[in-house]
Amino acid sequence: MRTRADRARQVADLLRRQVLHGQFGDRPLPLEAALAREYGTTRNTVREALDLLRREGLIDRCPGVGTTVAGEKYPHGLHRLLGLAETLHEHGQVVNEVRSMTIIEAPAAVAGRLRIAEGEPVVYIERLRRLNGVPLSLDLTYIVTDVGEPLFDADLAHNDIFVLLERIAGQPLGSAELTLEAINADPHTAAVLGAPRGAALLMVERLAHLADGRPIDLEFIRFRGDRLTMRGHLSRQESP
Repeated sequence: MRTRADRARQVADLLRRQVLHGQFGDRPLPLEAALAREYGTTRNTVREALDLLRREGLIDRCPGVGTTVAGEKYPHGLHRLLGLAETLHEHGQVVNEVRSMTIIEAPAAVAGRLRIAEGEPVVYIERLRRLNGVPLSLDLTYIVTDVGEPLFDADLAHNDIFVLLERIAGQPLGSAELTLEAINADPHTAAVLGAPRGAALLMVERLAHLADGRPIDLEFIRFRGDRLTMRGHLSRQESP
């Protein structure tokens, strides 16, 4: 037997999609009664669904104002290998705050992914990335030194590292291995990103290869879950 919580979750999924695709724009969401008619359910179920979205940070509910979209979530595609500024160029300006940039000895976990010897020097970069002034991600990056060291003289504040690496290497990036999971923000990360302690984050581990197959860039990226949504296109057909 389906409970009201089951139905509320179903309605919340449909409303979430409408919110994320900008269907409501800057307008308040329809009244509970109208949403109940649209989804063929009760006002109590709609109210519970809206509360789920409020707790996710997608909407605000204010007496006398109604239910409004809390803030824009930006789409991040999964179908191409792009830097953040390239991905979000239609939504505003990405500016990077370089919190740390140094040369370190590669830990075993990093060396193995980059196919270098443990302890071999790598360039380590930590950046806080903002879109239109709003903190969006905290990126920890390890780069092999022959293409990483020239970055010390580059404008990292206003350029994607991918674009700079291609210029330095003299060839394009070819592919990347990607792992995506949900985590909760630890107190320090939450403070850096301006998010509540324990807030949901999207954790991305990405290993980028040059066109010749050589791995050169290993990143650990923490995206604010209330600011970004991942989108992609999947085909059931196998690649030839």
